Amino acid sequence: MFWKALIVGLIGVFAMFDSRLLGRENFEQPLIVSTLVGLALGDPTKGLMVGATLQLVSMGIVAVGAATPPDMVLGSVVASAFAILSNTSAQAALTVALPVAVLGQMIGIVVRMLFSSFNQLANKAIDAGKFKKARSYHIVYGPIIYALLYFVPIFLAIFLGTNAVSSFVKLIPAWLTNGLTLASKILPAYGFALLMSTMIDKKNAVYLFLGFFIAAYGKMSVISVAIFAVILVVILNKFMSGNDNNNSQPSSSDSLDDLEEL
Repeated sequence: MFWKALIVGLIGVFAMFDSRLLGRENFEQPLIVSTLVGLALGDPTKGLMVGATLQLVSMGIVAVGAATPPDMVLGSVVASAFAILSNTSAQAALTVALPVAVLGQMIGIVVRMLFSSFNQLANKAIDAGKFKKARSYHIVYGPIIYALLYFVPIFLAIFLGTNAVSSFVKLIPAWLTNGLTLASKILPAYGFALLMSTMIDKKNAVYLFLGFFIAAYGKMSVISVAIFAVILVVILNKFMSGNDNNNSQPSSSDSLDDLEEL
């Protein structure tokens, strides 16, 4: 079991590095990473089945701004490994994947809080002329901590078994879970505020309020609002480009005045 836990842990680290070092080659998608786990454990069919099931769950999970969604990489790796090693169905793997993904979400929030202090440490190192140390905060310490963040839980989950993972999740106090849940709801708003601070001005503020009130009082879905926004952009672009062309063409009176001056 040690070697299986070691191999699966390394697969989880590799999938995690996909969007951070490899340029997002989709290895972090549940369908792909679960299949890799299945290949490593000798049952690619079961890994593919678990990955397809978890892919449907993760399709609606989007990380926006500073939001931290449930960690489906961690959940997919652990769930597919358990489904293969315990010979359970893909549907039963969901009972393992979702708690582990939520646990990974909470761990990710804590680790990102830790990483926020790296900026200050790097700035101090730069001020002191220790540029090698400043680079290490970004390209050495960060990847190592992220690798351990994934490898250790996956290794322990596979090595110790499902019951140990479930018992550990139940030991998390409610106040900590509620606090991290509240933080995960506040951080997306903060991320949007940072994004809008660099984009919004007096000209496009009206479109922000228009979209907000349509979504809030029109009871429309995000897709409906997006379709409405695209149509509005096409219409405005057509009229605005038409006005620009009209303004760019000189009038007949202006041309006569120019001839008289000549």
